[in-house]
Amino acid sequence: VAADCRITIDDYAVARHPELKIEIAREFDHPPTALEHVAYAVEQNDHRGTFYFAQLATVAPKESKGLAGFHGAGGGGSMMSMDAIVNAGFTIANFTDTSGNPSASKVYRAARIILAQPDLVGYFGSGSGVASQEQFWSAYGLAKAFWELDLDIPAVIRLGGNTEDRAVDILVRMSKLLGARIEGYRKTDAPATIANRFAELVAESKAKKWKPHAPRTPKFIKSNAATKFEVKNGRVWIDSAKWSQIRAAVETHSGGLIVDREGSPAPLSGEEFANKDSELVACDVECRLAEIDGFFLELDIPGLDKLIGGAR
Repeated sequence: VAADCRITIDDYAVARHPELKIEIAREFDHPPTALEHVAYAVEQNDHRGTFYFAQLATVAPKESKGLAGFHGAGGGGSMMSMDAIVNAGFTIANFTDTSGNPSASKVYRAARIILAQPDLVGYFGSGSGVASQEQFWSAYGLAKAFWELDLDIPAVIRLGGNTEDRAVDILVRMSKLLGARIEGYRKTDAPATIANRFAELVAESKAKKWKPHAPRTPKFIKSNAATKFEVKNGRVWIDSAKWSQIRAAVETHSGGLIVDREGSPAPLSGEEFANKDSELVACDVECRLAEIDGFFLELDIPGLDKLIGGAR
């Protein structure tokens, strides 16, 4: 006689078993939240790398230094980094993992979802530190999300691995455009060290609490001069009235994905262009850092703006 049993269904097998009525192929200890539904849809629409998101706490205990948005990369390193931030006195609002060489757009969406949680006192990112993936893609995704949301709480990000110096440089440059302190660290910086630095920055900000809001967008995308090109789950907007001034920068930063044709911007080719959203995230950020207005990549996250109250 079997008194009890447990069956584990592989995440990728869930779609083949609708009779099980599993909404999200995750082993949560609670019914999926609305934000977890949004995050799971992102993962299902983009299989480049992994994106795992789970909400943990919505209120920090009285003795805590506050809720920290957590963004890891790699299971083991993420667990070690979570221990570090807890030991520094914080309560973790969520667990997030973007690893396995994720696209810049997936990291962007992960950051947007983390920052859809209210009352965060800071954004703490740290993973394995030895990831065999190009860290600058993650840095571009984070930088885009931070700019769009005009981040005003501290962010400490450890991006250890390939091209980590370039990744840190991207975050440092973006920090200069925002009211928040964003600090980038490398694999040689221990999680405990940066967790303590995170605590210092939160204290300096007087534990200001984050208020979620919709992202800002350039005004030109609503003008008649705006040219639109569709990409994977989003669209590129270019201010045609400024094309002659911004052409060189856009062609350079997009890696030739957008070129000039008879005085107007044009994508290199349909299908190839549509799947180059990571390169276009990089172009978006580099144009922003160079204070070049007239290029914007809009990336969809179905259901997110509704959760946080619509347009800013």
